Amino acid sequence: MDVSTIYNINKYINRFKVEKLLTKLIGIYSPYLQEQEAMNYVYSWLKEKDIAVKYHNYTEDKILNYKGINVIGRIKGQKKGPVVLLNGHLDTVKICEGWTREPLKATIEGDRLYGLGALDMKSGVVAIMLALEAFVNTVGEFNGEVLYTLVSDEEGPYGLGTDSLILDGITDDVDVAIVTEPSSGFTGIDFPCLCLGARGGWSYTVEFIGKSAHAANPEEGISAINDAAKVLLELEKVELKEDEKLGKGSNCVIGISGGGAACSVADKAEFTIFRHIVRHENKEYIINEINKAIKRANIRSKTNIKFRQSPHEDNGGFQPYIVDKDNPYTKIIQQSIKEITNTEATISYFSSIGDFNYLGSRVNVPTFVFGPSGANYHTADEYVLLDTVVETSQIIYDFLVKTLVKDL
Repeated sequence: MDVSTIYNINKYINRFKVEKLLTKLIGIYSPYLQEQEAMNYVYSWLKEKDIAVKYHNYTEDKILNYKGINVIGRIKGQKKGPVVLLNGHLDTVKICEGWTREPLKATIEGDRLYGLGALDMKSGVVAIMLALEAFVNTVGEFNGEVLYTLVSDEEGPYGLGTDSLILDGITDDVDVAIVTEPSSGFTGIDFPCLCLGARGGWSYTVEFIGKSAHAANPEEGISAINDAAKVLLELEKVELKEDEKLGKGSNCVIGISGGGAACSVADKAEFTIFRHIVRHENKEYIINEINKAIKRANIRSKTNIKFRQSPHEDNGGFQPYIVDKDNPYTKIIQQSIKEITNTEATISYFSSIGDFNYLGSRVNVPTFVFGPSGANYHTADEYVLLDTVVETSQIIYDFLVKTLVKDL
């Protein structure tokens, strides 16, 4: 019998409560770098439920001049034991074109709840909040701690919310982490899907400096645009390293520009690539890959490789990571998933980046990505499947009890 049945948590984790809380959060517009109102609401909700809670304030002065805020708390047991981190983000992307429903008003159609952030990832935050409420109201003595972190700026360029937790030492004693990003929704795999790692990634720009000449005599100049195109074609030919778990990395051109004076050979050009990486690839590996492509292209323009400016070295990019299938915590969460859903979890790996990369690589603890199912994240008519939110919350609760309560 699963522990959720033993503790009778239906009072705290049910579809009605999911709908009510998620509807409220969707109604609060919280695009990245504008999360204050959502943070205040979540703080008040947790305070009202007598769950230990506080604000965690941080600043980023180098690039964005941003004053950020997270909502965090520690629920401490009577004796020492594992520290379990539950992490989710309250920010969303901005409203895009194409919505056929009101993005800031939850719309329920059958098991689907539509709204901005419904899938990515206010539903995952709701799952954490209701699991916390159930845990503090049903569990007496336990060992260890639950550290929950509901963060800002995950959708922004640097993941500043979770980054600040690491910089401030808040995650120093963590033993295992669950990030409730929508693993099923992102992978396209039926719920329940458990991700045991993720690819990493870096953004870089290559600048080309050629030589201007009249367009009537292009042979007298050096076209930076032509040379940029040649290098892009060489990068397209790169045989990418294949990881047995994470698959291959990828090169995606996300920007290109160039040109000079009217009726002149273009003496400047640049392109920007987001390079997803797998294990054994890093910044130096990427630089070597670019330089080899430039050499093969046999161009005459001068080149300069620039990685995006970042607040500090550790959040300039995202490192890949995996969790071992034989890790004891992997076995526990798989057991929780099976007992709650009556289905074995499908094991997968996240193809893109997020706060889980920081936790899995920089904090260096087993970091599971597990959350609800749905579709249309980062686009119009985003929705989540409500029953999977309920089950995600029940699974989190079950994992906490199996990990921290030793007398069952």
